[in-house]
Amino acid sequence: METETPAATSPAPLSSVPAGPAPDPREVLQKMLDGLDLQTKVEVFNMDGSTLLHIATVEPGRLIGKHGQTLSQLQFLLNRILQRGNPEAPRVIVDCERYRERQRDDTLKKVLEAADKVRRWGDAVKIGPFNAFDRRVIHQHMEKDRELEAISEGEGDEAGMKKMIIRVRQSPSAPPSA
Repeated sequence: METETPAATSPAPLSSVPAGPAPDPREVLQKMLDGLDLQTKVEVFNMDGSTLLHIATVEPGRLIGKHGQTLSQLQFLLNRILQRGNPEAPRVIVDCERYRERQRDDTLKKVLEAADKVRRWGDAVKIGPFNAFDRRVIHQHMEKDRELEAISEGEGDEAGMKKMIIRVRQSPSAPPSA
């Protein structure tokens, strides 16, 4: 007599797995940094509605890397870990010794200089290239300007860097010229 074996149950697809409690981003980042054998302290701040994790360390160069690449990769990995644990987890920003803050100030200075040229001459100005974080900062800043707008240009390079165009804002319902 044949006995029926219970059907093997396959794991549920990730989309149907209920989201569990989100892991604490600060704890996850601290564990990552401890694994790298770095003496660090991670503090949590709220920046423009986003969670900012600030790393204090005596070796900021090791964490920031050339042009902030190491810091960006660390942020990418942290967000992947958090979203793997909970697909609904909000993205976090990782900064070290106020690097991103200084970078944002430098970026906005370039944008303001470009905007001044556009206002003065009326011609669009191309700036960059910028990474996704910087482009987001530029777009958020330019949303407040009623006269000018920022447009990301085409495809990015292999590192995701794209140029941006600062130009006179296009009116949404301009009548066609005759």
